[in-house]
Amino acid sequence: MKVFFKILSVLVLVFSLFGIKANAQSSKYKCMVQMNSYTGEGAYIVVSLVDSKGNYEKTLYVMGPDKKWYNSLKEWYKYFQKKAPKIDAITGASVTGGDRSVKTFEIEDSKINAGYKLRFESAVEDQDYHMDDVEIALTTEGLSAAKADGKGYIKYVRLNKI
Repeated sequence: MKVFFKILSVLVLVFSLFGIKANAQSSKYKCMVQMNSYTGEGAYIVVSLVDSKGNYEKTLYVMGPDKKWYNSLKEWYKYFQKKAPKIDAITGASVTGGDRSVKTFEIEDSKINAGYKLRFESAVEDQDYHMDDVEIALTTEGLSAAKADGKGYIKYVRLNKI
């Protein structure tokens, strides 16, 4: 019986260490997107992790619930069609002019200071599309900046590690 409890104790310790290691491999970030004032429908915005060559690696969040409009996010939609990532758990409402949205997502720590970027792609029905409305370098400096200004519908983005 003592051997059983010793083995059980070792297994609990091992699984605890793996659990701690898994949590240490990524960090959570709170992301606030402040929109410019504009008229029209809510903007669809996708937050993606892209590599140093601009290739999509992972979808972190999609603001816009209706899949029929995803094709308006042209570059991301090409990736979406090829990879068909599961995004149900990372989708939410679109964001209208002048509003703000706060979301939380995880970024693998190994992507920091390794040439990756966060890309915020935006589109509004019957209006313009912005492939790189905001891009934030995944560097220590890029993630600690006060805010990143947008070029289209997004006024700015703020990230805070939580």
